[in-house]
Amino acid sequence: MTMQPPARSTEDLNALLRGVSRSFYLSIRVLPAPLRRPIGLGYLLARATDTLADTTQMPAAERLASLDNLTAAIDGTATLEDLRGFAGRQADGDEQRLILALPQCLAALAATEPQDQEAIRGVLRQITRGQKLDVQRFGEPGPCRALENADQLNEYTYLVAGSVGEFWTDLCLRHLRDFAGAQPERMRELGRAYGCGLQLVNILRDVRDDLAAGRCYFPADELAQAGLAVDQVAREPALLLPLWHRWQALAEEQVADGMRYADAVKDRRVRAASALPALLGARTLALLEAAGPAALEQRIKMPRSEVHGVLLRLLFTRAGRAPLQAHYARLAGKVGGAGWDNAGR
Repeated sequence: MTMQPPARSTEDLNALLRGVSRSFYLSIRVLPAPLRRPIGLGYLLARATDTLADTTQMPAAERLASLDNLTAAIDGTATLEDLRGFAGRQADGDEQRLILALPQCLAALAATEPQDQEAIRGVLRQITRGQKLDVQRFGEPGPCRALENADQLNEYTYLVAGSVGEFWTDLCLRHLRDFAGAQPERMRELGRAYGCGLQLVNILRDVRDDLAAGRCYFPADELAQAGLAVDQVAREPALLLPLWHRWQALAEEQVADGMRYADAVKDRRVRAASALPALLGARTLALLEAAGPAALEQRIKMPRSEVHGVLLRLLFTRAGRAPLQAHYARLAGKVGGAGWDNAGR
């Protein structure tokens, strides 16, 4: 494999962000300038730690050690190790370049204002804790394993994604005057649920690939209550459908919390950026529901053209609250847009 040159400038890092994010980059693009840098940098570092955790060609112990080192380097308490070996294992050129660009990312972090630095470091501690748990539970070769219970699944979705909703909220509260119509703690609560819901969407979408890799995020105690064993569902993913529907219902409610979140945001640009992942999540859930059992046998995702169409409609309507509600209703397959507005909440 030919090694890709590392990023050398802020412009290169922006291009790298565009390369490694399919939809989140679209949200970052519409944010006000004071928010773009810390949120974009936080995303790049989180994507890098995720790449280390997911490089399954490397032994789990080696991935855990590298995650520990990168977390310490982000915290400023250690020197980043040489990760060219990890970079060389990446089939995707953008992810390869991301690993090689980590020294530049860390330099950009050191140049960020202190409060934003601490916010980025704080959320990365949470994210890498969740990623390490994942490697510890599923990182070694062997038969398919399941999480023990719903608490473990909820813990995982919070650490790797719910914490991001809190991070986003804290940055907005600090950088934007009169950020939202709801109280800060309510926004953090909604942001936390929103992030968890988006991670659940990923889990629901990726069932086939996860089972093939030996990972079952559906709790073992729930499988047992349904009379199922992990090895059974690994062979026949469609057997998971009743459990899948239960967690799909939670994902729908948490994505709806994302729309409640966006509805409370006063700045139209931030409202648009906040709403976009929920709109895409709602559409993905609708596609999964329409696919039926096939959603457990193949990977369902929105075409890129449809993703851009959602963004264009969002920008055309300037993220007005009524158009947002109608747009969400169409994408989610709901009638009348009921279920996410903030009335009485």
